[in-house]
Amino acid sequence: MRDFSKLIENVPDYKEFLTVAELDESTFRLAREYPDVVSIFEAGKSRKGHPIYCLKIGNGSKNAFLFGCPHPNEPMGTMMLEYLSRALAEDDALREDLGYTWYMIKSIDVDGTMLNEEWFKGPFTLTNYARHYFRPAGYEQAEWTFPFSYKNYTFDKPIPETQALMKIIDEVKPAFMYSLHNSGFGGTYWYLTKELPQIWDRLHEASRRQNIPLHLGEPEVNYITPYAPAIFPLIDQKDTYDYYEKFANVPPETLMSAGGSSGGYAGKYGTVTLVTELPYFFEERIQSDREMPFTRREAAIKKLDFNRDNYETIRSYYDQIRHLISADNPFAKMVELSLEHGLKNYEAEKSFVETSEDYAGPCKESEAFDNLDLPKFFCLFMWTLTIRSCEHELAKDHSPEEKALLQKVHDQCEEEFAKRAEAAEKDIHYEVTPIKKLVSIQLESGLIVADCLNPKEA
Repeated sequence: MRDFSKLIENVPDYKEFLTVAELDESTFRLAREYPDVVSIFEAGKSRKGHPIYCLKIGNGSKNAFLFGCPHPNEPMGTMMLEYLSRALAEDDALREDLGYTWYMIKSIDVDGTMLNEEWFKGPFTLTNYARHYFRPAGYEQAEWTFPFSYKNYTFDKPIPETQALMKIIDEVKPAFMYSLHNSGFGGTYWYLTKELPQIWDRLHEASRRQNIPLHLGEPEVNYITPYAPAIFPLIDQKDTYDYYEKFANVPPETLMSAGGSSGGYAGKYGTVTLVTELPYFFEERIQSDREMPFTRREAAIKKLDFNRDNYETIRSYYDQIRHLISADNPFAKMVELSLEHGLKNYEAEKSFVETSEDYAGPCKESEAFDNLDLPKFFCLFMWTLTIRSCEHELAKDHSPEEKALLQKVHDQCEEEFAKRAEAAEKDIHYEVTPIKKLVSIQLESGLIVADCLNPKEA
């Protein structure tokens, strides 16, 4: 078992996130400084034609593939790769000890990352983050457009960014792959494509060492069974299909629009994939086991009803401008997909909550926070995407009458966003998690898994 403590201790105290231009410049600077160790190749191009650069570092016997911004509103991994790439380039002993050839893409969704850059330099508040948020529709996400076929559903439209990932996976067949995600709120939790009980305590300790609690509230999806506290099998589209088949009142394929994940695709090579989810924001209630005077079911249904009402309110605004939306409007694609699937999902999720015995008991305070307070924050994303949909069209050659309508809906949605953001800021007593802490946990978690898959010889 290798000791990574010194490497973790030396993580810089980052105060902001780097832009795509800054990441590219840093990548080429590293290759210039260490030409015998570091090389760069173009893995592909984004949909808008921006090169996707991949670093190759070292010459170990096994391959590791790490990529940041699989969702472009999640830049934590870019900073981890900034640090790790330089540490590996500078330290011959570290590279040799770990025994990998490292492939790294700092941002796989460069176009989407650029659409988030307005919040990258702060201030790091719920309002500023949410107001400048962007996330593409599922069928345009690098992480979720891998070829996938199951029962009555087939997806075979990988976007260029996903094709770049597929090419590297197919060529290097990594033993270890790290899809670098992070969450908006909560504690630390992990996904793995292989059960590795010998490292559960080490993962938990990596988070505790930085004083970040484990996420013990509601899981991302309600049909997933953890390996251990806060450690889950990687979400698989087959499980999603089966869940809809059991609980939805419409055919499962009508609720699905994306493909498989990177971990699912790489599994054919025996690749073990890790995802470490870490929060930008922290609130004490996320770690509380205190029992509330109501059931988990009551709290979960209130969340579902809140989200349904939010979708319906947004739809009342979006329907006014739907006919003015251009095919290239990236913000509107997510709005339309969320409106369509969010309301359909309501029935399936409510059926699950009403029938699952897991929801019958008392609600923990952490679960109450997830169900009753966090929706006040997460609902802001749909308002922002609606606002940005209007702004995208206002920059185009619409008629004066059409622009007047777009501006009216834009302004009304801005008012709604501000009202809801004020409520979120008031009711959620959050702290901003230092980037250094999150990079440290993400880095140590990756090293723990890489170490487990390539143990040091006695």
